Amino acid sequence: MARVARHTSFRFRLDPSVEQERALSRYVGAARFTYNQCLRLHLDARTAGGRQDMGSGRGGNVDGDASIRGASGEPAELAVPWSRFSLINAFNRWKRSEAAGRRFLVSGEGAAEVEVTGLVWRGEVSSQVFEEAAVDLGRALVAWIASRSGKHMGRPVGHPRFKKKFRTGGSFRMRNKASGDRSSIRVGIGDSPRSVTLPKLGSIRVREDTRRLRRMIATGRARILQATVTRGVRRWWISITVEAADLHPAVQHPARAASDKMGWVGVDRGLHTLVVAGARDGTEALRVEAPKILASGLRRQRRLARAVSRKKRGSANQRKARMRLARHHLRVRDTRQHFLHQVSNQLVKTHDRLVLEDLNISGIMSNRRLARAVGDAAWGELARQITYKQQWRNGEVVVADRWFASSKTCSSCGHIKKVLSLRDRTYTCGTCGLVRDRDLNAAANLAAWAEDHTPAVENGGGRGEARGGDRQAAGPVINACRRDGTGPHTRVGETSPDDAGTPVQTAPAV
Repeated sequence: MARVARHTSFRFRLDPSVEQERALSRYVGAARFTYNQCLRLHLDARTAGGRQDMGSGRGGNVDGDASIRGASGEPAELAVPWSRFSLINAFNRWKRSEAAGRRFLVSGEGAAEVEVTGLVWRGEVSSQVFEEAAVDLGRALVAWIASRSGKHMGRPVGHPRFKKKFRTGGSFRMRNKASGDRSSIRVGIGDSPRSVTLPKLGSIRVREDTRRLRRMIATGRARILQATVTRGVRRWWISITVEAADLHPAVQHPARAASDKMGWVGVDRGLHTLVVAGARDGTEALRVEAPKILASGLRRQRRLARAVSRKKRGSANQRKARMRLARHHLRVRDTRQHFLHQVSNQLVKTHDRLVLEDLNISGIMSNRRLARAVGDAAWGELARQITYKQQWRNGEVVVADRWFASSKTCSSCGHIKKVLSLRDRTYTCGTCGLVRDRDLNAAANLAAWAEDHTPAVENGGGRGEARGGDRQAAGPVINACRRDGTGPHTRVGETSPDDAGTPVQTAPAV
């Protein structure tokens, strides 16, 4: 078995039958029901004054279970569930209790008795769906507590709320359990290479070819961890998360000496020009104009939104109009993601050392005149893609200090301008007379900042990590794109350049 060092995802479009689609909808509803019921149990226990210890490993009560009474009046011998494990246990106890289901049995003599049935439909759905929904609520509670205590970066996280039932949307997650050489989640078995087998759901057809993922699993270069099924606009998608081996050495960047401080390329993100990459001497490495995908489709979006508002509420015509509007939003989102993958691929393939600026995106979007353009540019998503792709290729990513004035500083003499408006697209230094493109000047300053702060970078961790606390690219990344086509044969323990890599597409317009 090869050493697995990264997480990646393979996303396929499902092609279920009518019966399978009903079963998938049932699973989505079960996940939503479990999430809401776990939240209700949690709130009832807190209202009743149950004791809990949020710092314990199990998330339960270290002093023993507290005898509490829920809002519905039934007794519940449990502590306030906070962690994912305590929430799973609380729901398992509830789904077998009288509160979850009961029925009255009347004998021939007229004697009546109560039979506790629990949740009668719990056998129709895999137990993993219930467990993973409780895990999601546990993560939401942890994020809320971390936000209240100031340990969470970014916008404040609110308390978890009950999920609503919609005709579209929703998802459920299932873990892969292996029994010997047989896994509960299998891809392309038997005579159906374009299929995915899930527990209790059986084999479901997929639209795309699964040959690359099957080859990686067969040779020991990948191991399935979990699968997430999502209901979209008249479409079903499945994302299979795997632990994969490192990329082939041929596509990785060569290691640099510890004393080497050169080779940094600054990446300046903007609205007029999405990306400008340049070296310290002002050499331009890449320039990509902002496509403004949302703005180009805004006229159609407004027309579709007006069509929704003109239809009778709750009618079939309004539902169809909502579907058309949702498909438009999905098309805009997919187009943006495709373009960002192109840009990030070109950056990480040609440069092993990249410098990003730490942008306060949340603060910038509070400006109502810039919010739509900043959201359309997706600066945070671009930084996230660059970070994990550079890590896969054994490269380095550094985040410059937020208060470093990269745009106002002259890349030649270091003079800082006091006033520089967004209209000034050319930087003119009043001290040394340098005239340079504004974005290229900022990219050169970012590259110079990294070279000057290399000793601090060397103490910050290994290669491939984002140093400096990038708020837009924090956390583990498991959703990467799958490439089409086949690649060269490789040895066991190596992932070929075409296996589980980032998309290979034509280079964006420069």
